[in-house]
Amino acid sequence: MKPSPSSGPAGLTGGVPDTAPFKRILLFVFLGSLALVNPIVHGDGVGYYAYARAPLIQHNLRFEEDWRHGNLYFSQTRTLSNGELRPDEYTETGYVSNLFSIGPALLWTPFLLAAHLTVLLADAIGAHIPTDGFSSPYLLAMALGTAFYGFLGLLFSYSLAKKYVDQRWAFLATLGVWGASSLPVYMYFNPAWSHAHSAFAVALFIWYWERTRGSRTLFQWILLGLIAGLMVDVYFVNGVFLVLPLVESLLAYWSLLKAKDYFAAGPLLAGNVGFLLAIILAFIPTLITRYIIFGGFLRFGSYTVLPWDWTAPNWRSVLFSSEHGLFSWTPILALAIVGLLLAPRAARTLALFLALTAAGFYYVISSYPFWHGMASFGNRFFISLTPVFIFGLALLLQRFAGFFRSPNRAFAASSLLLLLFILWNLGFIFQWGAHLISPRGPVSFSQVAYNQFFVVPRQISADLQRYLFKRKALMQQIEQKDVEQLQKDAQP
Repeated sequence: MKPSPSSGPAGLTGGVPDTAPFKRILLFVFLGSLALVNPIVHGDGVGYYAYARAPLIQHNLRFEEDWRHGNLYFSQTRTLSNGELRPDEYTETGYVSNLFSIGPALLWTPFLLAAHLTVLLADAIGAHIPTDGFSSPYLLAMALGTAFYGFLGLLFSYSLAKKYVDQRWAFLATLGVWGASSLPVYMYFNPAWSHAHSAFAVALFIWYWERTRGSRTLFQWILLGLIAGLMVDVYFVNGVFLVLPLVESLLAYWSLLKAKDYFAAGPLLAGNVGFLLAIILAFIPTLITRYIIFGGFLRFGSYTVLPWDWTAPNWRSVLFSSEHGLFSWTPILALAIVGLLLAPRAARTLALFLALTAAGFYYVISSYPFWHGMASFGNRFFISLTPVFIFGLALLLQRFAGFFRSPNRAFAASSLLLLLFILWNLGFIFQWGAHLISPRGPVSFSQVAYNQFFVVPRQISADLQRYLFKRKALMQQIEQKDVEQLQKDAQP
């Protein structure tokens, strides 16, 4: 039996009341954070955004204009001096080799449609805004959409956690992972990438899977399958989370087999079939784009030809490397994993399920040749695990609270601890974004620490003002620094 939302450790039911408007506080924080939204298409985001812009504006999957309009380094490395794309940018079908997933474009569609209609109406009364998908209204709609989905992912994660711990710890865990992980970079600074959408899709899937676990109807199985298909549309590695209903179903079949209740397996089997068919249906947009662009339904560009090493040789580096290691760059996530391992009895089953999927995800990334994410803040791939991290951190905070006699003191101490993690992470993000450290390759943590205390406090105020009020010029300056650094690194 699941604990009620008001449950918590003995002696800690006082202090912050269970009726505290935590969701309202999260909403206010989100609305205030929208000033940080950066309407820009950069790097991998060019490929993701192209799947939304080209069908909306050109009604096709011809991405030449998207490649030309990419950021300086992206376009320079993919075009010739006459502006034409390099021949090796095309596949055997004659389409630009866009290996990125279509899921973010599906999620952006309502926002971009609204922007497109707004621009058309504005132009009808003489505004003269370009309707090419590259002008400011489109990019702002895309960026706001990304932030919106990231926030929804946080809300679903919070709702999941507060079913198993007192909601104050779920609230603090949500704020902690929101501010002290890689998520803010891809929710605000690089919104055209897929990771905030991935956090949303995975959180929705886990939330609905847990909500219906043990009593799922056929319709709910189908709906879960549609969510699962979208989750994989957004980011292919998210398919690891299909382990959750797989293991759940296998355990259910085993229980029915032991009880010799064979007829009861019929509804479960029907649900499993409906689930699989729904996944295939939701995954059709990806299959269609793969067929058109790469010439086969199961051809995924370079993802299928890279030298994956399934012995997971990078398992240490993924966690601890100075080159975007998960725990070395975002240490709060190590605490979240500890929380999963220390789950109380009421949450132990769910924690075990989530730990299993986290281990599977970790294994896949450890086998990937570009496990470090190249130009990444932290290990961005693990943003998909946002709901797992929030759940684990909430469990740890509740256990930590048991060391205090007063719930108010426990809440204050936890808040202070998380604030320190958040401030460190925000300073680290500033260093990364301002190129005080290299966005690619390993970094010196002694240099990072020095910058945190002696450089960031001196520069952050002026650069934050430029980011808020002269953002385009600042982005151009950062891009130019990036190009110069890459050119320097390429010299023999």
